[in-house]
Amino acid sequence: MNNRPSLNRPLSEVNRPSLNKPLSEVIAAGPSADKYESILLAAIRVFARNGFFNSKVADVARDAGVADGTVYLYFKNKEDLLVSIFNYTIDEAIETARKEIESTTDPGEKILKLARLHLSLMGRDRNLAVVFQVELRQLKFMEQFSTTKLSQYFEFIRTAIQEGQQTGLFRSSTDPQIGAKVLYGALDEMVTNWILSRKEYDLSAIADPVVEIFLNGVKQ
Repeated sequence: MNNRPSLNRPLSEVNRPSLNKPLSEVIAAGPSADKYESILLAAIRVFARNGFFNSKVADVARDAGVADGTVYLYFKNKEDLLVSIFNYTIDEAIETARKEIESTTDPGEKILKLARLHLSLMGRDRNLAVVFQVELRQLKFMEQFSTTKLSQYFEFIRTAIQEGQQTGLFRSSTDPQIGAKVLYGALDEMVTNWILSRKEYDLSAIADPVVEIFLNGVKQ
């Protein structure tokens, strides 16, 4: 008689493990004995190296040093891996940003802190930056995730601009929505230049001059 336990729900509904610490800490720590972390790190490397469309779950498994089937114990498929990387990174950025801007009441300082955080998170790992700047933008199914998550990030910038307008620090004629997109676009371009450049330099160090131009313009 077979007394082995069996599932009473579809495999897709089974709760899978998740990270219990920021993804940036996992990346900084390097190779991990934890299979979930190892697979995530391998996926970042493989997607950056081969591109998402040209990558297979088997490639990720090989890079992580696990069997193909092991990946499916932790992630539903290749798309689930990419969504997980995106969610972990954005959730960490949003949570850190919220703490950063709560530490000051100065609108200009809030904008500077957001810019430094943006470039610092992307500048910690070139492979992660490549996945964000290149791979995610080619995928239609990621639009629903990126729109929802990024809107929260834009709200931080918009709110800081509005606070600056209310205190008379920023021009009242400035559209906060456009201002937020202009700043994000500038920072986004800095990340893209960084991953394409053959030079090694500290990406986060560019935040200050970018914000200085954003706040003060180029006029004398």
